[in-house]
Amino acid sequence: MGKLYIVPTPIGNLEDMTLRAIRILKEVTLILAEDTRTSGKLLHHFDINTPMQSHHMHNEHKTVASILKRLQHSVDDIALISDAGTPAISDPGFLLTRACVENGIDVECLPGATAFVPALVNSGLPNDRFVFEGFLPVKKGRQTRLKLLAEETRTMIFYESPHKLVKTLGHFAEFFGEERAISVSRELTKLYEETIRGTLKDVLEYYTEKPPKGEIVIVVKGKN
Repeated sequence: MGKLYIVPTPIGNLEDMTLRAIRILKEVTLILAEDTRTSGKLLHHFDINTPMQSHHMHNEHKTVASILKRLQHSVDDIALISDAGTPAISDPGFLLTRACVENGIDVECLPGATAFVPALVNSGLPNDRFVFEGFLPVKKGRQTRLKLLAEETRTMIFYESPHKLVKTLGHFAEFFGEERAISVSRELTKLYEETIRGTLKDVLEYYTEKPPKGEIVIVVKGKN
């Protein structure tokens, strides 16, 4: 049988691509990419000519069976990448990984870039114990989730889109209190990387006056 490699890709700075990741992507028979156009630029930069196949949140339920069959009945190794960061962390990858594990196919995840780790470490907030929440529910279940998280004592990590950041910070202030410590990192590893730290009240005021752009990670201190 073949083997599935989970390969992290840079979240911005291409220098964060590991030598091992480059080697694996050159050696496998097929690369499953979230967006072949985006990944094509990355592969071209590192002179990787391995064929790609689209594998994203809208088609992964349909493609898992065929990929699984290929891994089961050949010696082809396949790599899975996302547009940025580690697959399956708020990106496609879980369904395929689970299917491979359940069917005895080797799965190996390479270490590499993921946005929430540097955001947590440079937040200055406790990082010995934390909980990763990813994206909160947009509508249904959002308030219920926030009520539960209001009692969470561990540091909390969230992903958010720039146009929803102010609204989400407002919800946090409502459920967690305006004086709760928070850190917001955006455009990590990129030219305009920025981290704003302070109370929820202060950070909300900052981004209300200066609408953010780019990928965003929110780190919130747990309840005392």
